[in-house]
Amino acid sequence: MKCVALEDKEKLIIKDIPEPEARDGKVLVDVRMSGICGSDLHSWTSGQPKGVILGHEFCGVVTNPGVRTDLKVGDRVTALPISPCGKCHACTTGNPQYCRETWAHATGLSVDNPGGLAPKITLRPDMVMKVPDTMSDEEGAMVEPTAVGLHAIHLADIKVGDKVLVVGGGIIGLVSAMFAKKEGASFVAVSETNPLRGKKAINLQVADKYYDATSQDFLTQVMQDTQGGFDIVIECCGNAPAVTSAIMATRPGGLIVLVGVATEPIAIPTVMAVMSEVTMKGAIAYTKEEFQTCIDLIANKQIDVMKFVDDIVGLDDVQHAYERLASGKDSAVKILVNPNK
Repeated sequence: MKCVALEDKEKLIIKDIPEPEARDGKVLVDVRMSGICGSDLHSWTSGQPKGVILGHEFCGVVTNPGVRTDLKVGDRVTALPISPCGKCHACTTGNPQYCRETWAHATGLSVDNPGGLAPKITLRPDMVMKVPDTMSDEEGAMVEPTAVGLHAIHLADIKVGDKVLVVGGGIIGLVSAMFAKKEGASFVAVSETNPLRGKKAINLQVADKYYDATSQDFLTQVMQDTQGGFDIVIECCGNAPAVTSAIMATRPGGLIVLVGVATEPIAIPTVMAVMSEVTMKGAIAYTKEEFQTCIDLIANKQIDVMKFVDDIVGLDDVQHAYERLASGKDSAVKILVNPNK
């Protein structure tokens, strides 16, 4: 079958691989829709892991339910792409997202478990979740990134009236901003280096204001608008300038939730965090409950995730889609892939 694999730095290729088989009780799924994530862009930029078939956000149809007796052929599903051990403290306390094994064999993130940039995949049975008929395939592929934003907001513990800044206007940033508003934040802003994305956050009505992260007046504007800094900052970029701006924009005693993943060590002004007694929390992925909550919210039309989708492409256009998302000059925040197109 035809798939898209990572060949080198910023290079994806179309190749043929054998169709997967339902072994070891895994669920065999025909992929209907797959999403391109910010973490996929990290892999694309670095060229690692070489040969990986990306795509950990997806929706598909069961063709072999494996050991799942509650599933049948034809059921529509999505899944948590993670691979937790199920035995450690994180797993037994309901937090598989930070199990040490969670990403070792993750679907679409590891070479041994191909993702949704292929027409067929096999999935770990305990991670598969049914998709209701009221949810489209496109919405099903949006569950995973939506759950990342929900987890960040839960860790932020936003109170009614809080002022919230989201650093980074990618899909996770915009979803986080959407949830911050639902939690009752009185003022939600997005900072971005790409003005097209920043303005988009306003147009999509998930943010009240957009700050140009490259402006010399950024901090002055923040302090004027918030009378001393944001109560909560959700950092969704993971690079040194973004984390630094998060620290500078947080009020004394405020909270920063670090969602962006830095693949290299970064230098930040910890003295500012120390002097202001700022709390910093890491946020990774989601719990199973949060994943299910996002399925329910989308299926029941309590949130609209399709407004974030900019384009749907076939496998032949995936390379160009990655280039658009990584350019910093395109308004696109979410591009979906139909591997059968």
